[in-house]
Order: sequence, then C-alpha cells, then structure tokens
Amino acid sequence: MSQKLLQPKILLLVGMMGVGKTSLGRMLARRLHLPFVDSDKEIERMTGFTISDLFARYGENEFRTGEEKVMERLLNGTPCVLSSGGGAFLSEKTRKIAKEKAVSVWIKAGADVISGRTEGRTHRPLVPSMDNQQVIERLVKECYPLYAEADLTIESFDEHPSKTVVRLLKELENHNVISPYIPFQEHK
Repeated sequence: MSQKLLQPKILLLVGMMGVGKTSLGRMLARRLHLPFVDSDKEIERMTGFTISDLFARYGENEFRTGEEKVMERLLNGTPCVLSSGGGAFLSEKTRKIAKEKAVSVWIKAGADVISGRTEGRTHRPLVPSMDNQQVIERLVKECYPLYAEADLTIESFDEHPSKTVVRLLKELENHNVISPYIPFQEHK
C-alpha cells in the first residue's frame, strides 16, 4: 500500500542551494504519487530567463520580490512536493503562507557538504567559483536561523538521495503528515 498525505497540504522543501531539494523532491513526489514543482524552474519558465540571468539583469532585491509572488501562487495551489529556491523561505511573507498552506521541511546540510556540491557550478548566482567555502559559511550563518522555522528538519549527508528520502518519509510518517507504510502482504 502506498503512502499518502493525511491533509491536503503542500510538502515544501526549503534549504540552501546544493542540499538536494530538487533530487529529494522528485523522489519524494514519486513515492507519494504527487506532482513535483521546482520554484526556480517555474520562475525560469514564466520569465524565459535563467535564475542567474534574472539576478544579473534585475539584481537580488527585484528577483526576491518576483520570487515571493511565485511562491505565494504555488503555496496556494494544489498539494504537491514543492522544491523552493535557496532564498525563498527567507521571505517573512513566504514563511507565513507556508505555515498555513504547507508542511515545510528544512533539508539541512553542513557547509562542507554544500560547498562540495556547488563548487564549480556556474548556475548558482550567489556562489561564485572563487571563495566558495567562505560564501557558503556566510550564507549558513544568515539563513539557518530562518530555515529553523520550518516544521521539520532532515539532515542531508553525503549519501545517496534515496537514503535521505527514506529518512524523510519516516519523519513525515512520525509527524502524521503521511499515512504509515504498510508492506504488501499476500492473502493465504
């Protein structure tokens, strides 16, 4: 028997870039038979620009204003697994809507894990290839107190995402967000 949501809410994955929100979100959505939505991809689809292009063209403040509007629309949508951009949950307005419409899950990783996963990637607008570790450590100090407002926290270690998803499913089950897993049993 497959697991399902016990309330019609959105499962919102929040956390820093590189913690695995997209990979985990896709796997979680498949396991729960829910649609998967990536807020960054939704922004790119709507604007026709990459996130890096939007940052370069409009600056971070203007980008965050637009991101806030997209998050509001998505959080008021139908149940899904929603992977948010790294800065989306930093918005007080987004956190407030999420408290009402979603179960937020902070995917938490150490600065060393994030640095290793983001090093050399050019599509991350806030992490230049130089001084990657220093930027990550600064962002961790700034962002983690706000991510800690999420309903649940799951650690993202240097492990295969499927192992993290199993731990995440168990956490969701323990907090009565999803139905318990009941293995298929043959009738005799």
